[in-house]
Amino acid sequence: MQRILDAEANAILKIPIDDNIIKAIDLIHIAVHKRGGKVVVSGMGKAGQIALNIATTLSSTGTPAIFLHPSDAQHGDLGVISKDDILMLVTNSGKTREIMELYELSKGLFNHIPVIVITGNPHSPLGSIADVTIHTGGPVEVCPLGLTPTTSTTVMTVIGDLLVVLLMKKIGFTADDYAKRHHGGYLGVRSRNAAKPAKTE
Repeated sequence: MQRILDAEANAILKIPIDDNIIKAIDLIHIAVHKRGGKVVVSGMGKAGQIALNIATTLSSTGTPAIFLHPSDAQHGDLGVISKDDILMLVTNSGKTREIMELYELSKGLFNHIPVIVITGNPHSPLGSIADVTIHTGGPVEVCPLGLTPTTSTTVMTVIGDLLVVLLMKKIGFTADDYAKRHHGGYLGVRSRNAAKPAKTE
């Protein structure tokens, strides 16, 4: 068990920290907070689950985003993309067929739409043509078969958290802003309490 935990922790520590993360933040900020667009996040399979998590977390922290399933996109859901949006594709291999097709379809709809790719293979077909490619570090899966997405999805999740937190800082997102978007549950109560002005004597 400790070996597995160490492998996952080391993979996180080896995520390349470079200018591409900042470039991605700037592209998202321009598209969403300057032009009024949204982040359209997509991925297939396990990477798709990470993409969904990134989209919902961005939305709850002040950066509107949606998850677009690549297969559904081919059956009309591509229409959710607007001209001021930005596309974020999550794919470990960087050559997932459905994601490559989504890229082409999106460019056919709006050729100018910027594309961010999160991948374990920056020299892959998608990694090579994206406006910004964020490299996960390409960690080896802790799955004993070396097949099941495990370590790769861990680092994708952390990269998503990096983007979320840096965007929150860039837009000055507050507890009051959070409370307006997250009314229910324990977090809703905490955010509303945090947003209340301190009582003066």
